[in-house]
Amino acid sequence: MNEPLPIHPTDVGGKAQPLLKVRSLRKHFPLKSGLFEPRKVVRAVDDIEFEVLKGETLGVVGESGCGKSTTARLLMQLTPADSGEFLFDGQTIGGRELPLKEFRRQAQIVFQDSFASLNPRLTVLDSIAFGPQVHGVSSADAQKLARDLLDRVGLDPVRFGGRYPHELSGGQRQRINIARALALNPRLVVLDEAVSALDKSVEAQVLNLLQDLKQSFGLTYVFISHDLNVVRYMSDRVMVMYLGEVVEIGDSESLFANPRHPYTRALLSSIPSMDPDRRTEVPALSGDPPNPINPPPGCRFHPRCGYASTICQQTVPALTSVSPHHRVACHLHIQGSGHPQAISSSSSVGHS
Repeated sequence: MNEPLPIHPTDVGGKAQPLLKVRSLRKHFPLKSGLFEPRKVVRAVDDIEFEVLKGETLGVVGESGCGKSTTARLLMQLTPADSGEFLFDGQTIGGRELPLKEFRRQAQIVFQDSFASLNPRLTVLDSIAFGPQVHGVSSADAQKLARDLLDRVGLDPVRFGGRYPHELSGGQRQRINIARALALNPRLVVLDEAVSALDKSVEAQVLNLLQDLKQSFGLTYVFISHDLNVVRYMSDRVMVMYLGEVVEIGDSESLFANPRHPYTRALLSSIPSMDPDRRTEVPALSGDPPNPINPPPGCRFHPRCGYASTICQQTVPALTSVSPHHRVACHLHIQGSGHPQAISSSSSVGHS
């Protein structure tokens, strides 16, 4: 007789152990080239590192093409990384300690396209029950779990359980995807633009649902979005990406109140204001991001940065701590970096 899914231990490595550690993560996509042409690659993710703490929501922001969604797929092992190290609660993903199948029981992802994420030939209940059945749960127990989860995400199992994806609205389908992600009792849920395709009223309902589920199930979120207001509402910490690299990471309130990287400041200044006295009259950022096939040397943001100097064009800035929980990759905040404004950067850039 099949047993129900076991509850995953919440602190294999202790409460202080980050749930997920990523080191030197890289993914380059090769491009087709002629017989005598040099091989070119798109540097989608380029040697990034970060941690996701237990019980937190880590927001990930950046312009389109910065590598957010590629990072999500790499985290979930849906796209193979060129190089990098993944530790899930201190255990190497894919190794003897944590086989890939076991990791995928503990980590789930919700995509932006709610319709494409669901099998059009399965009913709502069957879609939610499918994962547990693959992992050994009996059909009866999986169906019962699916009905319980439908109720948890605000959908009546009697009304919606027998429907197919095309019979549901976008918000309802996304609730189904959330329920399906929770069916394996995960510890980590990656939300890749999970609410960006929804109407604002529906978006608010789904965001509140995600907050409630996080508390109820003891979840950890990686929340990817281009909507900075939503990221601020959802996130405990925020990671800013630019052209495949991490340029700033810190706690949400500190980063929004005092952004240190010029790119982060430009992003935040682009948030629309309802105050007529604070109209945006000058573009926060001009120009398009450089070509990821041939990114500029040094700091990749320097062609668009008003603070760029010679050192920015020559040397890649390392992620440097500017406070106990705030790091930034900018020569302005590296003492002795050679940037003419480096010494006074904390006051002249951070608070201006």
